[in-house]
Amino acid sequence: MAETGEEETVSAEASGFSDLSDSEFLDLEDTQESSASFSKPGPSSELPGKDGKLVNLPKGKRGLDVPSPMERFHLKYLYVTDLSTQNWCEQQMVYGKELPGFLTPEKAAVLDTGASIHLARELEVHDLVTLSITSKEDAWAVKFMNMLSMIPTLQAEGRIREFPVFAEVEGVLLVGVIDELHYTPKGELELVELKTRRRPMLPLEAQKKKDCFQVSLYKYIFDAMVQGKVTTASLIHHTKLCPEKPLGPSVLRHAQQGGFSVTSLGDLMELVILSLTLSDLPVIDILKIEYIHQQTATVLGSEIVAFEEKELRSKVQHYMAYWVGHREPQGVDVEEAWKCRTCNYADICEWRKGGGVHSSMLETQAKRAK
Repeated sequence: MAETGEEETVSAEASGFSDLSDSEFLDLEDTQESSASFSKPGPSSELPGKDGKLVNLPKGKRGLDVPSPMERFHLKYLYVTDLSTQNWCEQQMVYGKELPGFLTPEKAAVLDTGASIHLARELEVHDLVTLSITSKEDAWAVKFMNMLSMIPTLQAEGRIREFPVFAEVEGVLLVGVIDELHYTPKGELELVELKTRRRPMLPLEAQKKKDCFQVSLYKYIFDAMVQGKVTTASLIHHTKLCPEKPLGPSVLRHAQQGGFSVTSLGDLMELVILSLTLSDLPVIDILKIEYIHQQTATVLGSEIVAFEEKELRSKVQHYMAYWVGHREPQGVDVEEAWKCRTCNYADICEWRKGGGVHSSMLETQAKRAK
């Protein structure tokens, strides 16, 4: 434990477990909800790569011999922000996966600033320790140790930040990081999601809608964890981790210093599941989004989100249908075509070229007509 008396957590860099949670990635502060040409064709399905050469994008035709997006992108699990980005524009999210690292310097700087603000807030309640990890099992072990250090604080009605969450949802493992959990004066457990803004103004309603979906999904996962719905078998199945693998020297040393009598990832995994099950932690009562100006740290406003489980599950089922290969990706509706004005992929977007229908679907229809 640190001399300050606050719990000690391992830095996110060491854990390999992150979830982009800031609203600035899709900031539309300079955009009005005006009309945009939805069917404007792009020059081709190509985009400049890092070396300046054109990168060809797959058209994503669905067939029996075509791998699902989970398989094509070599994903064992999804982040909560993968689904919240789908909530904004699924086609944009797909291009982001196909062209990793294609991020404008301006947006990259915005994300870096947001991450710095999140880290500063975390340091207010946690002391960070950087460990050397030697395997993916070590990376997950770090997550579990962080959780084990924070659960007692939450039990004692304290405040915690950057709490990892994970659960199987619609057959797929979803993981994320909750910005903050604390209790209100009335004893209600409140989740607070911090969103930083580049300019001193609240986001558009479309952005708020995406943020509301994100925090609702966090609640759904957290509640499943404290209700005993997450199992070690499910985690091992999805992550393909080896629970018997011995912890690396640095991670093992830190675990022993923290009072954990463990030698492998499986030991820590069992401890976490047991701690969550026996902790008597309540489900989350209140969902709150707080918007903060990056430059001045001024609170611009906050939103209290009403949790609608039926609506949430319906959306998740729809989004998961894409990931498991049951349907093609979809872009925005005509009414939201204004989103395309700030999209990096507008010129090569198959959805726009099809006038609101994926081009591969148009090709299939044409072949049937013949």
